[in-house]
Amino acid sequence: MKKFHAVSLLWMATLDGALAFVPHSMSHHMNPLVVVLGAESTASTDSTKADALKTQKRKLLELIGPRTYKDPVLADPITKEGVEISASKPALGSSNTPVPFQIRSPSNTFRGSSDTYLDLLEPVEESNKKDNSSSSSSSPFSAFLQQAIPYIPPNLRGRLSSSLTDGDFIPMRDLFTNPAVSFAYERGWRQNFATAGFPGPDTEAQMAMDYFAPVVARVPDDEQSVVVDMSCATGLFTRRFALSEKYGRVLGCDYSPSMLTEARRRIDTDAKLSSKDLKTSLDLVRLDVGRIPMRNETVDCLHAGAAMHCWPDLDAAASEIYRVLKPGGRYFATTFLSGYFATMSAMDGQANTPPSQQAFQYFESTETLRELLVHGGFDREKIMIEVLGAACVVIRAEK
Repeated sequence: MKKFHAVSLLWMATLDGALAFVPHSMSHHMNPLVVVLGAESTASTDSTKADALKTQKRKLLELIGPRTYKDPVLADPITKEGVEISASKPALGSSNTPVPFQIRSPSNTFRGSSDTYLDLLEPVEESNKKDNSSSSSSSPFSAFLQQAIPYIPPNLRGRLSSSLTDGDFIPMRDLFTNPAVSFAYERGWRQNFATAGFPGPDTEAQMAMDYFAPVVARVPDDEQSVVVDMSCATGLFTRRFALSEKYGRVLGCDYSPSMLTEARRRIDTDAKLSSKDLKTSLDLVRLDVGRIPMRNETVDCLHAGAAMHCWPDLDAAASEIYRVLKPGGRYFATTFLSGYFATMSAMDGQANTPPSQQAFQYFESTETLRELLVHGGFDREKIMIEVLGAACVVIRAEK
């Protein structure tokens, strides 16, 4: 597969004055493109040496400015225009220095960093406005509520959201922005899903990869297969997809900054994922599944493990997933039937509670999920749904 993806841009100065430009994400899985400035002078005259030195300096100055990369998949979440990613500050002399990114579409600007993730949730201008409004009287309570949510009974979460935070707090979504939940996710939280019939991360990852295999096999040799792990949390499946080296590029995507931070920590401490020999490009992206920042028909396969019950706007999410998949692309997902949340559902009083204030989405049957995907654009005949154990739903759908 041709590996042309480059997000993390690093500048490394050598002792002899030459400069090498190496895309960081490419350096882990391909022979890096190295541009060396300067030439060994073979002339003996001082004039020739001076000219060579001037040439070195000129080329050096040309290359220490920001370098721009046109991403073939990522896009403005609002306009769906393509984006260019550039490093705003070169990291000279150290490949370990985090590099901040500017991500630009013709309409908006976003941020990112080589040591965290690409933040495509909202434009910089909107983010600044929210930061500037943080001094409002409700902000301290909102911040407290976000930290306290794991300890608040489900039936109170929605009521607190609607009455005290102007609706900005969405329980099913914002629960996972809590650092305590991110810390616990692979330390017991996710393992509890086995009681509902979930097969375990290794088995589920293999099930997804088996389903994706025919699609990936059709990708031309001069193109890069792209797999998205939506609502990736701490990268439980993102890491498995990347380590399989079956794909050209893996994108781990989530709404929660704390989940993505934990995912980055786990990726960086995995020797195999940090190896220069890894054949797969791996990036983390912050986003809203109801407004996916990707171009139309650019994703080969999309996985969403134990995620759909946490999406506030299911119709928007289903439509967006269908939009970004290539023709023939495949969607593999797992989620819960409502029976698993029977007690919590009763506590929510879901009959009178808007979905945005519920603890989770409650899927009464597999047909409910099938209709959701059909409404999003999928052909009914290309949707397969099975139930494992008491309440684990496995969805396979092809565009």
